[in-house]
Order: sequence, then C-alpha cells, then structure tokens
Amino acid sequence: MNTDVLNATPRTVSMPTDTGWWRDAVIYQVYVRSFADGSGDGTGDLAGVRDRLGYLKELGVDAIWFTPWYPSPLADGGYDVQDYRDIDPRFGTLAEAEQLIEEALALGIRTIIDIVPNHISDQHEWFQQALAAGPGSPERARFWFHPGRGENGDEMPTDWVSSFQGSTWTRTTNPDGTPGEWYLHLFTREQPDLNWNHPDVRREHEDILRFWFDRGVAGVRIDSAAMPVKDAALPSLPKGTAAPGDHPHIDRDELHDIYRDWRAVADEYEGERVLVGEVWLDDAERFARYLRSDEMHTAFNFDFMTQPWNAAAMRASITRTLAEHEPIGAPATWVLSNHDITRPVTRYGRADSGFAFLRKRFGTPTDIARGTQRARAAALLVAALPGSLYIYQGDELGLPEVELPREVIQDPMHFRSEGVDPGRDGCRVPLPWSGTSAPYGFGGTAWLPQPADWSTYTVEAQRSDPTSMLNLYRQAIALRRSQADFATGELEWLELGADIIAFHRGDNLISITNLSATPVPLPAHHEVLLSSAPLGGVLPPDSTVWLALRESPERSDGAQQ
Repeated sequence: MNTDVLNATPRTVSMPTDTGWWRDAVIYQVYVRSFADGSGDGTGDLAGVRDRLGYLKELGVDAIWFTPWYPSPLADGGYDVQDYRDIDPRFGTLAEAEQLIEEALALGIRTIIDIVPNHISDQHEWFQQALAAGPGSPERARFWFHPGRGENGDEMPTDWVSSFQGSTWTRTTNPDGTPGEWYLHLFTREQPDLNWNHPDVRREHEDILRFWFDRGVAGVRIDSAAMPVKDAALPSLPKGTAAPGDHPHIDRDELHDIYRDWRAVADEYEGERVLVGEVWLDDAERFARYLRSDEMHTAFNFDFMTQPWNAAAMRASITRTLAEHEPIGAPATWVLSNHDITRPVTRYGRADSGFAFLRKRFGTPTDIARGTQRARAAALLVAALPGSLYIYQGDELGLPEVELPREVIQDPMHFRSEGVDPGRDGCRVPLPWSGTSAPYGFGGTAWLPQPADWSTYTVEAQRSDPTSMLNLYRQAIALRRSQADFATGELEWLELGADIIAFHRGDNLISITNLSATPVPLPAHHEVLLSSAPLGGVLPPDSTVWLALRESPERSDGAQQ
C-alpha cells in the first residue's frame, strides 16, 4: 500500500447538490486502458481521459463509470486490485485522478468508480502477509484458507464452480516445501476471496469508500455484489436450485447488513453519493432486496442485455424489469453491453443474438450490416425506457467485436477454457479517434491490435456524418434531456403487433421498434423526433422511431441542455 496517500490531503471538491440525479442519468463506462492514450505508450491513461472530457460533454453524459484504475498485476484486467488508495502508474497518479474528478465536475460530469469486494490481488499486502504468516494466523483469517479433503489433503475443500471455469481453490506450499492449505478464489487463482465475516474486511472497505468520497467521487459500482459472503461451513453446491439465501456463496442474507453499512457511509456525504450493484439474480424478489431504501440506489439490468433480438423476449424482459423495481421505487437501469459482453453490433448480427458466456466461440458468423441496423434500433429503444442508461465506450461509435489472434489475447477466461472461449478482449480493443490507420489517434501503438478497416468508425469520421451512430447517440441523449415525458412519463404499452415493441412515455411520446421482417405503418403523429433508419412514411424492419403526438413541452427540472 502506498502509505504516502494515506496522509495526503484530498482536493476540496464542490459537489452538486441536486438529488435524484442518478434516477435517469446517462452514464458512460470508461475502460481506462482502451479509452485514450495521453502518454503515447499504447496504454490508455488518465491523461487521455482528461484530454477527451470535451468529447464526453458533447456526447451529453451525466457521469463516467471507471472500471478499476488501481495498481494491479492485470491478471484479470484490473479486477485483481493491489491497492485501493492509489492509481496504477500505467494510468497516472492519484493527483491526476483528483484533477480529473474536479475537471469532469466542472463540465457537469460526475465520477463513479469500481469497488471489488469479493476478492483482491494475490499481490495485495494482506494476502502476502497471510502467505508468510502460515496456518491459523490472524492474517489468514481475512481470507478462506482451509485444509484439503482426503487422506493427504490433496482434494479441494469444496466442489464450488469458478465464474471463470476451472477450479476455485489453489494449494499453498509451506516454507519447508511440503503442500500446505488451500485458499478460495471464485475467479482466478490470482484473486483470493476475502472473508467478509472478519471485521477487518468490513472496516477496510468502509474506509476505502470514505477515501474516494472525500476526493469527490459521486458513486461506487459494486462488482459481483451478490458474491462476497460465504457459508463458513463450506457446504457442497446444492443439487438443483438452492432455497432463497441458501446458496453457499451467492446472494447470502448477510450481504444486506454490509450494504446497509455502505449506504450509511454514502449518506454521510453531500451531493447524494450512490451505490450501483452488479447483481446477477433470476429471483425478482431477492434482486429487489438489494434496492431497498437503506441499501443500493440502483443495480445493473443484465436480464435485458442478454436477450436475443426477439420482440417477445425483449418485451418480457422490460416488463419483468419494471415490475421488479416498482414495489421499491428504484429506477431500472438499461445496458446493451459492457467490458465483459460481446458488442451489440456483432451480437445482433448473429443467428443466436442473445448472450451467454459459455456460448462464446471463435469463428461465429455475424452479419455486421444487420447487426449495426439492429444496434441502432436497440440504442433508441433503451434510451426511451424509464430509468438510467449506461453506454459502454465504443458502442456509441458502433464498434464491432474484434476476433483477436490467439497470441495477443490476455483475458483469463480464454486460458481457463483451455482456448475454447475467445474471452472478453474483443470488446476491449482501444478506441479509434481519428485518421485512416492504426492507432487511429488513440496514442501509441495500442496494447491490443485495432483492425485495419476501422477508419470509418473514428470519432473524426462520424462527427461530420449526420447519419452516423455517434450522431444518433448524441441526438437521443439530447432528446432524453429536453423532452419532459422522458423524465416523468410512465410507460404504457401499445399493441401494434407481435413483432413490434411500442409504448407511450407519458401522453405525448411514442417509441416503436420494428423487429419484424416487413415495414410497418406509423400511427398518426405531430412530429418524428428521431429514427434509427430512414422512414419514407413507414418504419423499416430492425428500426426504432420516436414520435411526438403534438408539440413537445421541454423539461422544467433544470436538466442540462
């Protein structure tokens, strides 16, 4: 741990005091390593982000969510955190992070950071101390060290399954060279799980929240939020579906006490600091518990993101999502992709257009033209729904997933699948900003290779094209801000056909998405606000249109124009 930063005085940051900003915010996800390279070494950094804040202001976002920017060996793209109170030197310094937070706020853009409570890096000082201290030590009590099963302790302590495929336990070696205890890691072996029954672990994370809130951070995205607490008895996985709260390491009831404590920390600060959970749960009632008024503010909606290009499936997911959130008054979140998910342009162009990690394979055919048409339509569909909207960097440019050569892949999911899964690096290829050849204005030679045909995807090329994906996103975000019904209007379904998703927002706005194979006529309207494709009097297949029934009143809540 960098002890210098513990004694450093954070910048004095003037936080906006508007409440509820997060309820319909547009939040842009920055994967720092691939956003923009300010130093010229081929790795994205904070200097690159600061240089591009004007771009994000023009796009119209309310907040930036940064994936982990802390010191890390990068065994899992930064989600193996070595020190939560510093910035990875490849990205910059803590002082630069403070300056970035302040500069973004001056533009009306808040900052949300990632916290990973389930595990840390095996290079974190706590874990290094635990390895050195040996069995039965207080240092090891912060983790899940355990003797193995079998006569010689050669078998893993549990049959638990890794989120990354492969084993969930790694055996240590004693100082004399003999096999030692095993330690638990639900992800890679370089990411040992923390023991949340230990008071040190709880106290440390609350201190980390205060460290960053003191520096002007507006919120925290909680990675794998349903996984940190484990059953100390280490039982076998249930056969079939576990009873609610009985899974040994997912959605344990004890989690809610932790997040209540985190909410209490957030509520100590002005400017409404928010907690955003990454919660993958099928049980609607269990999911809603995380969004009670004294826990998290919002949680990611993975259900919609994984649906295929199918009207019935998508509409059912929207209905399900809104029903989950309605009893507790929490806003839904709408996400098409993130740093883990195959990009929409590629996904929607495939025969199987849904998403599941275990279905990812090399060489899967995709129709990029069709996928792009559908991704444009999906962008308007989710932007019209009530709640907050998340945009993963590059989706606003219509970037496709890149199928990388095996020799450059770094993602552990690829290796732990024994090379079957191409992993997640294909959606993490650095962004193209300008020019006609790599690195397309990114900076130095990019840490992952950019395709040779990306010149038409650059920000520079799309800015001047009124029909580009970038300008579609800009217009959609601007209309979300300016149209009163997008802020306050309830959703009411319109029945226009089995393959059509159509709804009112309030009494003036209509969104229609045509997922059929034929054009559909437009209902009577006053004005076309925006469409994902040329209309010609009808809505083409794989397209979305926003209609105003009469002249639209503008928002009066002080939203940024």
